[in-house]
Amino acid sequence: MSPPALPAALAAWAADGRPQEYAVLADRHDGTVVCCGEAVAKAHAEDADRDALAVRMRIAGHPALAGVLLPPLRTGTGSVHGRPVSLWPYGAPVDPERPGDAPWEEAGRLLAALHRTPSDELPGPVPPMRGPAKLARALDRLARAELPEPGTGAGTGTGTEHGAVRAVRAAARSLPAWARGEAAPPAGGALCHGDLHLGQLVRYPAREGAWLLIDVDDLGLGTPAWDLARPAAWYAAGLLDTGTWLRFLDAYRAAGGPAAGPPGSDPWPELDLAARALTVQTAALAVAKAAESGRRLDEGERLMVDACTRIVALPPDLEPEPPS
Repeated sequence: MSPPALPAALAAWAADGRPQEYAVLADRHDGTVVCCGEAVAKAHAEDADRDALAVRMRIAGHPALAGVLLPPLRTGTGSVHGRPVSLWPYGAPVDPERPGDAPWEEAGRLLAALHRTPSDELPGPVPPMRGPAKLARALDRLARAELPEPGTGAGTGTGTEHGAVRAVRAAARSLPAWARGEAAPPAGGALCHGDLHLGQLVRYPAREGAWLLIDVDDLGLGTPAWDLARPAAWYAAGLLDTGTWLRFLDAYRAAGGPAAGPPGSDPWPELDLAARALTVQTAALAVAKAAESGRRLDEGERLMVDACTRIVALPPDLEPEPPS
């Protein structure tokens, strides 16, 4: 008899080997997630660093991060189908149908608290934040994507789409090697989430609880500006309105966040490099996914590619300042 599919096996692991009903929340090579009643089980990427993941799990359950990170139901990990797995309480995610209710201020306050957490009080050794590694994977995926030759009339195979690839690659070359995951990052730094977006917040308990950060796969020491970079990049590209951006930024600063300068100052000297990096990452994934599915870029994806074109015209960042 063949083994059960990964989601079913993951649900059974969550119930100590007993088959149980579940709902699939995500099923990707880098993360399969199932909901089993009030618990959520996750199978992490097969090539995940298991020792680093174990440390990240212990950090998530540490009292210093209470009220910031969702604590796991089990501080240890297991193995299902050769992939490391973890168990978490269920939290209600941000409602994508109600963007006006998105908890941008709460996200800013949570990031500030995370960045201010003394790393020497946490279980260790604290691994590096994996933001640059995610950019490297996005660029690799773009390199492996196959675009039809211009003029064939198939899928994304137009000169415009090939031009998008060139723009993303040129913007990537303008970044310092560490931001592309090709060299060691600057020493020091703060405890960072590493992959902050609204999908990384849940309300726990689900109905009336506080907002908390989830997903510790990329958690670690690094440049805290990286955690503000995705909303900063969206704002710079025109995907996030000024009012929302300022609510997020002001909440972060008011809570003592160290990555964007003091209240009232220009945040871009500290945020610019990380925002460029997240712009490149987002655009690289957008172009790769469009090529893989044989479609043209949508309006939002095109805006990120246009932002890469603007990045190419800016002076390159070869010598970044040490992280705050």
